[in-house]
Amino acid sequence: MTDFVQAGEVRVAFERAGQGPALVLMHGAEATRGMFAALVPHLSKHFTVISYDQRDCGDTEGPERAATLADLAGDAHLFIKAMGFKRAHVFGSSFGGRVAQALALLHPRAIDHLALASTWPLPRPYEELCPEARRLAELREGLPGTAEELATWFFPEAYLQQRPELRRVFANAKPSSARSRRRTATVATALENGVADIVAPTLVLAGELDRVVPPAVTLAMAGRIHGADAVLLPAIGHVAALQAPEVLAHHLIRFLKPEGAKA
Repeated sequence: MTDFVQAGEVRVAFERAGQGPALVLMHGAEATRGMFAALVPHLSKHFTVISYDQRDCGDTEGPERAATLADLAGDAHLFIKAMGFKRAHVFGSSFGGRVAQALALLHPRAIDHLALASTWPLPRPYEELCPEARRLAELREGLPGTAEELATWFFPEAYLQQRPELRRVFANAKPSSARSRRRTATVATALENGVADIVAPTLVLAGELDRVVPPAVTLAMAGRIHGADAVLLPAIGHVAALQAPEVLAHHLIRFLKPEGAKA
């Protein structure tokens, strides 16, 4: 069930499930909290799991101006407080991992443990780290005609054979709007400080077959964050929360709650 809470200037849409330590889930650039629907049941046995829509995404509305990554980190900080928690575990996927990094850097006391999946390190831009970024942008601009090829960037071919309906998952992309253009501008922003300054205990996860963010890019972050753990997910693409929620949950539970890893 969708609920709403005011976090500063943003009315945030969220869903909450389970009991235990707070675990906040941060979605990707073009996604909503719905990307975690299959993951939440695995995690809610151990945590109070909170998935929310970032501003200009899903059911969350904010000021009609482009936000920055720092704004999104501020939103997350105020959201955690508005939910009644001083701090929370945070999991960010893809661009959500950038938001999570920004929260860890700008509001470190808001984070207990940090988990980052299929993301790229601050402060460097996506285009600098991912050599095929231009082709990905072309596919996005070519929607809906390029939907089936775009799907192969997010999901491995073997998985698409099992779930052929996902080949058209991007076909229903909404036409460009003021809202989507604000979101695009927001995703392009960064911070001056980088991952080496993160102090939270951190887990970095990468899909072996990720084409959107090559696994080497994500895993290299662990070498720059003091004490970070790194996990390569075999045969997984860019969206582990959709492709293999039980596998992703296992690693998150192991990291966040070691005594519950076998439950």
